[in-house]
Amino acid sequence: MSSSCWRRGAAEIFRFRKASDGVRQRTWILTVPLILAGGLASGWLSGSGYGNPWFDALAKPLFMPPGWVFPVAWTTLYILMGISLAWLIGAPSPHRRTAITLFFVQLGLNYLWSPVFFGAHRIVAGLTVILLLDAVLLMTIAAAWKVRRIAAAALLPYAAWLLLATALNLEIWRLNG
Repeated sequence: MSSSCWRRGAAEIFRFRKASDGVRQRTWILTVPLILAGGLASGWLSGSGYGNPWFDALAKPLFMPPGWVFPVAWTTLYILMGISLAWLIGAPSPHRRTAITLFFVQLGLNYLWSPVFFGAHRIVAGLTVILLLDAVLLMTIAAAWKVRRIAAAALLPYAAWLLLATALNLEIWRLNG
């Protein structure tokens, strides 16, 4: 990759912070904590993860990460999601509304999965939710790519982690169904 390409990429990342009216900066400051708080609340209210007696009793796949990985991964991913949303909100594009709408649909599915899987103990329903989430997230990334590529790129680690989460949900169903 040429140095001019790297400079353009860095300029795209930091362009958001140089907004003269401060509106984009306030958007960033609001979206990151709100998305993070929503995700943490969803997990906490549904008793997600290790320490949930129902979940602890389930047979787990061999590729199940240790418990400490989940809060680290999800905190990082929610921060990236908030940044991605802020970049989408601040982008002048005719495709912005579609990307933001899809973003909120996938976010709703994301927040729904923990209460369905951990709270209601519904492995198959959780699998249905996460498969829908996979599809909507891919549509969100494609729509965000048309608006601001860096916003789409910020969602790629989330997509990778979500594929792991989907495989875990599927394997937990197979092992416990």
